[in-house]
Amino acid sequence: MQTQKLSVREKIGFGVGDMALNVVISAMMLIITFYYTDIFGLTPMDMGILFFSVKIIGAISDLVMGQITDKFTFLSGRYRPWLLWLAVPYGVSVFFVFTTPHWAYDAKLIWAYSTYIMMTLITSGVGIPYISLPSAITSDPKDRLSANGYRLFLAKIGAFMVAIVVPIVAGLWTDRAVGYQIAMAIMSAVGVIMFLFCYFNTSERVVHVVERQSLVKQFAQLLKNDQWLILVAVCVTGTIGYVIRGSVAIYYAKYYLGGDEKVVSAFLSTGVAAAILSMIASTWITKFYCKIKLFRYTQLIVGVLSVMIYFLVGRNDVVLAFALYFLLSFVVDLHAPVFWSIISETIDYGQVKNGKRVSGFAYGGISVGQKAGMGIAGLLVGSLLTYFQYVPNQTQSDFSLMGIALMLSIIPGFFHAVMGLLMFKYRINDSYYGEIKDEMKLKGYIAN
Repeated sequence: MQTQKLSVREKIGFGVGDMALNVVISAMMLIITFYYTDIFGLTPMDMGILFFSVKIIGAISDLVMGQITDKFTFLSGRYRPWLLWLAVPYGVSVFFVFTTPHWAYDAKLIWAYSTYIMMTLITSGVGIPYISLPSAITSDPKDRLSANGYRLFLAKIGAFMVAIVVPIVAGLWTDRAVGYQIAMAIMSAVGVIMFLFCYFNTSERVVHVVERQSLVKQFAQLLKNDQWLILVAVCVTGTIGYVIRGSVAIYYAKYYLGGDEKVVSAFLSTGVAAAILSMIASTWITKFYCKIKLFRYTQLIVGVLSVMIYFLVGRNDVVLAFALYFLLSFVVDLHAPVFWSIISETIDYGQVKNGKRVSGFAYGGISVGQKAGMGIAGLLVGSLLTYFQYVPNQTQSDFSLMGIALMLSIIPGFFHAVMGLLMFKYRINDSYYGEIKDEMKLKGYIAN
């Protein structure tokens, strides 16, 4: 087994791949809901059903892609080639999602489904290989955690670009539909370049022995992996919280705080900037503090901060809203590098515990959890906006504004608190994982 440390260049190369993915992820969390209701012209309920339906397709495609990555290995690796092959299709698919045809409502709804499904399938094609890549670039848990720190830091840089560029560029055009199309064309091009950079600046040096198993057998193995199941539950609940808060942030800045495009961009950017600093802080804190404890307690704190935002921030109270939103966004993302680094540890745990390794399906399952969370959150956002009687591009009623405030604060805060409580069942700390690695060496589960 190679123990070569990752160079800074390779960590950056790996991290840049998540910048590319965040063209979609950040747009889905920060932009797409507002775009579909206020720009594209869908009703909130149709938008919610669209999100939920397409995420089911995305979950299936993630599982299929996980199987493909388990079965095929190429000269340049098991995961990296997909980043090269699908980079351009990925960018094109994002561009089409943010293209608004001037058609009748039903035809536009069909276009929305078609383009969103296409983007979702292609994102599975690059996303599953990418999130599986850490298990192949290094076997050292500390180096893997460090690489994920780089990854999530650069991912937030990508999100920061989306938060700044899209609202401001879109606001430069009288026809906002054209503005959003141009803004996302820019971001799509950035995504293509970043995936290619990731491909050419990483290498797969760790080869795991993967026994061919049917889907049924793999699923049965994963059901025996209690620690992996905890991460799936954590992923679902956390994603629901993230997506609800992120989706309503534009509405909150525009309607609750009474801001224009610059205030909206600044509000979104404030949250992302806090998350960027959080990536740096998390990497530093976990050098001397238990990463699992950090995960647990930060999410419980998020629940408290969410309640504070709802009760302390009044309408047009811009300064306090920005300050508390910054603090919440900082705390909520302290767990992120930990989460993405410990997925591979649960896979190793499952191999030692059950005698069989399930890799691609395990990563695909995590992605399915993420898709499930996004789908549930999308449906909840559409349902809640409908319930609170939101009307696009109009002055909102007191009831609507209350709903928007709840959707930014207490409602997502509840899901984060649940996520923190779930992590009290997770028990693979660094010392235990060291024992797992030693047993893997003895049993010959790692090939040099």
